[in-house]
Parts: sequence; C-alpha cells; structure tokens
Amino acid sequence: MRRFLEKKFKESSVDSVIIDRTAEALEINIYTARPGMIIGKGGASIEELKNHIAKDIIKDKKIKIQVNIKEVAKPGLSARIIAQSIALDLEKRIPHRKTMKKYIEQVGKAGGKGVKICCSGRLGGAEIARRETLGEGKIPLHTLRADIDYARLAAHTTYGAIGIKVWVYKGDVFNNNNENNNSK
Repeated sequence: MRRFLEKKFKESSVDSVIIDRTAEALEINIYTARPGMIIGKGGASIEELKNHIAKDIIKDKKIKIQVNIKEVAKPGLSARIIAQSIALDLEKRIPHRKTMKKYIEQVGKAGGKGVKICCSGRLGGAEIARRETLGEGKIPLHTLRADIDYARLAAHTTYGAIGIKVWVYKGDVFNNNNENNNSK
C-alpha cells in the first residue's frame, strides 16, 4: 500500500506515509510538501483514493478508511523530498551537477546547517559509471546528538538507474530533561 501511494503521488513531494491499522479501522497519514495536489478540487482525489483502497487493496467493506493529508512545515529540510526532486530533475534530463547545486542552495536558504548529496551511476549518459558528491556546511555523522535526515532513492533514466543519497544536518538535539536529572 505504501509503494502504491508513493508511486501515485510521485509529483506531490511525499515525505512519509504512516499506516495505522486496527481490526475495524485503517488510518493513513500522508506527509507532503504539496497537500493541494493530493487533495484535489473539493477533496475529490481523497474520496477516489479511499474507494480504490477499499475495492482493490483491502477488499473488506467493514473496515473504515480514513486518509489524513498533513503538510511538511519545512520541505527544504526533508532529505526524502529533496531526493525525490533530484530524481525527477534527472529523469527530465537536467544536468546532475546543476540539479545538485540547486538543492544544496535550497537547503541553505531553509536553515539547514549542512547538506551532502551523492549521485552515482551513468551520470550524463557516460559509458562508465561514477560517483559525484557535493556538499556544503558540516555533516557530523559521528555525533549522536546531531539531527541528520537521510534518504536514499533511485532515478530511473533512459540509460539506467542513478542512485541518489541525501544527508541534511538540521542542528544538534539537546534533551534538557536528562541534563536536569543528572545534575541532581
């Protein structure tokens, strides 16, 4: 079901799909940067989605289906949304280096402290596959308190798949409750 939703809303910048299922209810939370594209005019797309899930995927009429669309506050800091955007650009034959630089700049404007993007495969349609990495700021991967968002995706181009990895450093996380308990 998750793969179906991510494929259906590929252009809608879906960050994550969370599915909660009980015996008599199914709740689907879709976090996206563009909720209007999923909702459609007057919520028509949501009703169509509920009907499709009830008929083709679940095939049980007793289960109540609820679909919630939630907006991602800062899509420029979501590694998954950035990776999807890069994949769409590469599939449209936009040069990889130009695309990577564009999204690195976007993360900086959104308030990210660091970003690293790695593309690997037949970049630019070359005969020999290679890997290119661009980054800005810092990415402290060995620090446990660092808030780093990571995503891995593939862009399917005419000359093969291009792997995309994105790391976004948002800052350090300090848990004040533990510090107060340790000092007593």
